[in-house]
Amino acid sequence: MANLKENYDVLVVGVGHAGCEAALACARLGLETIIFTVSVESIAMMPCNPNIGGSSKGHLVKEIDALGGEMGKNIDKTFIQSKMLNKSKGPAVHSLRAQADKQEYSREMRRTLENTDHLTIRQAEISELIVEGGEIKGAKTFSGAEYYVKAVVLCTGTYLKARCIYGDVSNATGPNGLQAANHLTDSLKSLGIEMYRFKTGTPARVDKRSIDFSKMEEQFGDERIVPFSFSTNPDDIQKEQISCWLTYTNEETHKIIKDNLDRSPLYSGMIEGTGPRYCPSIEDKVVKFADKNRHQVFIEPEGNYTNEMYLGGMSSSLPEDVQYAMYRTVPGLENVKIVRNAYAIEYDCINPRQLKPTLEFKAIKGLFSGGQFNGSSGYEEAAAQGLIAGINAALEVLGREQITLDRSQAYIGVLIDDLVTKESHEPYRMMTSRAEYRLLLRQDNADLRLSGIGHEVGLVSDEMYNRVIEKERLIKEEIERLENIKVGANKKMSEFLEKHGSTPLKTGSSLAELIKRPELSYEVVAEFDENRKPIPEDVIEQININLKYDGYIKRQLRQVEQFKKMEKKKLSDNIDYSRINGLRNEAKQKLNMYKPVSIGQASRISGVSPADISVLLIHLEQTKNKPEGNGE
Repeated sequence: MANLKENYDVLVVGVGHAGCEAALACARLGLETIIFTVSVESIAMMPCNPNIGGSSKGHLVKEIDALGGEMGKNIDKTFIQSKMLNKSKGPAVHSLRAQADKQEYSREMRRTLENTDHLTIRQAEISELIVEGGEIKGAKTFSGAEYYVKAVVLCTGTYLKARCIYGDVSNATGPNGLQAANHLTDSLKSLGIEMYRFKTGTPARVDKRSIDFSKMEEQFGDERIVPFSFSTNPDDIQKEQISCWLTYTNEETHKIIKDNLDRSPLYSGMIEGTGPRYCPSIEDKVVKFADKNRHQVFIEPEGNYTNEMYLGGMSSSLPEDVQYAMYRTVPGLENVKIVRNAYAIEYDCINPRQLKPTLEFKAIKGLFSGGQFNGSSGYEEAAAQGLIAGINAALEVLGREQITLDRSQAYIGVLIDDLVTKESHEPYRMMTSRAEYRLLLRQDNADLRLSGIGHEVGLVSDEMYNRVIEKERLIKEEIERLENIKVGANKKMSEFLEKHGSTPLKTGSSLAELIKRPELSYEVVAEFDENRKPIPEDVIEQININLKYDGYIKRQLRQVEQFKKMEKKKLSDNIDYSRINGLRNEAKQKLNMYKPVSIGQASRISGVSPADISVLLIHLEQTKNKPEGNGE
């Protein structure tokens, strides 16, 4: 009997946060798209923390939304608590985080996928890629069916050859006990793709009825909820929120952990994969931060209609009896009952330095990848990569130029550049400190930065983009108007400034100059602005930030100009760096390995020095009017 043979434009492997964004992007751009999963129940599943956003990750979600992605819209429909983090600090590090109803989040995303034109969901395991002459042609399922396509996006998450481990128990399953994908790795290796073995972990889920909340600190959501999506009307999402709770480990907890380290697969050698440094297990925290006598534990609800609670900050792979013992030393958890054990999960992923900044494989045309398969961690990092990989797969099929976001445009640009350029042997996590231009890359201006790209691609509607253009116009015109309103150093002004704890004026000033003062704002100086017209809150926010941080913003813009000059100096991918005189041997080796697309990217490769960059710049000048290739 002949095997099934089907034709589509794009095939996506995996329905996690990366796969959902990739498939939606391709289908919304009119391409016949099929998305494969080992279990339809895993669509947009949240196997670890029950929240979206958080420090730096909130920036990613806002950027996904500005480009036309779905994550922000989905969490706005399904959150149970919302909070703006770091409000006491500057706007560059303000980050939105929302607790999700896990089941609703998954259900709502599934509903979106199932009702998107040109998109087919298929439960089957992809076991092999079909590649001819260095170009993707399709994929085969474990059952032998063949799907012929023009592009493939791999978003396998933590499912490839996955095994879940706690104590001496090891199960060959994916997260939440779902089936692992055991066959694709061998196909990838046969194509010359370099694989890594990484691990991540998750804490226990416990029964709410067994928790004594009177011993914990209640954590409330914001009084005024800010949406993730720029298309969500804030008035539509104000609702009653569910509390989270804060408690702490103690020295007794730490003693139990230390006494049982020999039973931890993390320390016994049973776990082979490398774990995330910035999201360590409780065993790691106790060992590496031995001077700390307590660590935070956040008790987070998993949803509206379940008693399961997530013990944030206490992921572990310790045996079941040790888990019970250590959790029950924590105030409020003395009688806790575990619903699901904490566990570590090991899985196969790739060395992401095999990818172009577009997330296409350098060696295989039409093959793209995103998410934890690329060696990152986190739902938000995954969704961001999935969106870019999906967009570029679609643009490749449509014969259009692929997009690349650089480090000065978006946190997504920083994330992808770090993955494809820097050496990392652990799951990559996004942090605000990784972004050099973070004052420009704020979450509040993601729409102004990226909607134009989303519109050009075709994922942002004319209506949405016109709203952004109008917002831009209002900000510019209002700042100019404020700069032209002069106020004098009179008695009324002196009394006003004294009342607000501000230094008196010695000479006249503009309203714009007054707004720059930390204790004043656009709203506070309104009494001196007779011709002020009503403008939207988001425009006021931008006016305040742009004026208050004017000097810093201008300085970063100058830095970006220098950065852009280096990014514009393109390097051909057929240069043989071993033949360029003056380059150090390590630089020759690294440059031939990475094949950077620009001088800028070359400068960020570990092992390439400023002196090597000078040699490359001279080489570029010398070969300007010659065909690239031999480097001589």
